[in-house]
Amino acid sequence: MSLARALEAAASALPEHEDAIRPANGDPERLLAALAPPAATAVLAWLLEQSPDDGEQLALAWADLEAGAAALRGLEEGKLGKAGRKALRRAQHRLRSRGVELGTAPIAARVATLPKLDDEIDVALVSPPDPSGAQLVVVVESSPSGGTRIFQGAVDLERGILEFRVLQANRSQARRLLRELDANAALAATEAPRASVAALLARAAEVQPADRALPQAFGEWRNRVARAPEGASTPGALARAGVDASPTPSLLREVAEAVAAGAYGPWPPDFEVLHALAEKVRDTAKSRLLLDDQQRRAQVDAAIGDALETRYAPPAAERTAARFEEFAYSAWKRGRTEDAQRCVAAARAFREQPPRDNPVARALLERALQPLLDALRDEEASSLVVRP
Repeated sequence: MSLARALEAAASALPEHEDAIRPANGDPERLLAALAPPAATAVLAWLLEQSPDDGEQLALAWADLEAGAAALRGLEEGKLGKAGRKALRRAQHRLRSRGVELGTAPIAARVATLPKLDDEIDVALVSPPDPSGAQLVVVVESSPSGGTRIFQGAVDLERGILEFRVLQANRSQARRLLRELDANAALAATEAPRASVAALLARAAEVQPADRALPQAFGEWRNRVARAPEGASTPGALARAGVDASPTPSLLREVAEAVAAGAYGPWPPDFEVLHALAEKVRDTAKSRLLLDDQQRRAQVDAAIGDALETRYAPPAAERTAARFEEFAYSAWKRGRTEDAQRCVAAARAFREQPPRDNPVARALLERALQPLLDALRDEEASSLVVRP
């Protein structure tokens, strides 16, 4: 058995440590950095007992690392089998050859290696959807080995997990990143409960297309970043519960005007869907059966109404509602109450009104089809010019 396979078996046998073991991908140094000393000792003890050759390989690798002594020092030789004891002695010999003392470390020294309580970081941020529908998600947490671990991803409630990566940084770098994100008004990344961000990641992962695999880093860390407690709400759901708003005609008209101005959306569907809708509208506009521009405009309007029913059929209507609520969360937490109310009202309209009757839905679709509609209007205007 290779060390990587042995560690995979350890991850299954020691679920409390799997979130540190699997992302290391068999790399002893990465694994040691991800585990606190007692956890590292537990993993090494399991390997020395279950797969002594692989356990020895890990122990020797850790014996060459500055932080490895703590894990080796915590092992009780008497609890290991014969092969495991021999492997441990060889690793201890390597430590002694480096001049490392194997006696019990003073308690004070062990405490000094742990992060100070005041330096602990556990922060999650989420941005509202951009014009494509993608949201930035950032989670920063203290690393057991010191420093911080930063999870950064782009998620979409229609298209799943688009990007995901994991970075290591010291605490000053992490705090600087958080300050920069908070100060970026255009991005509007807003702090949210860690459980809510986990719920958002889990919801996005559920809609991942079958033909596009989840990012590898997300798969490795999914249990840590996207395992939300039962009943946890996404940031948008928190806004829905905390902001009181009804989809009145005036509020929906304001949102539709904001959509036309580029404040929200257009969150277009996949290109194939958008292309099919555009072709249907174009064919209607150019039909030879229509005798005048008034008939043509009426038929184009009817075609857009049909396209609305197609675009915002379930589950697209619910996902669009959720996007507006994600916008509402950012506005709500940043003190823009009226903006939050408009977004919550728009979300309710997508759940309660037929797409054909929803002015916000029409504004989103027309903005997505804007190049085509502009071209059709230009053609109509040119047809009205009296030529000599």
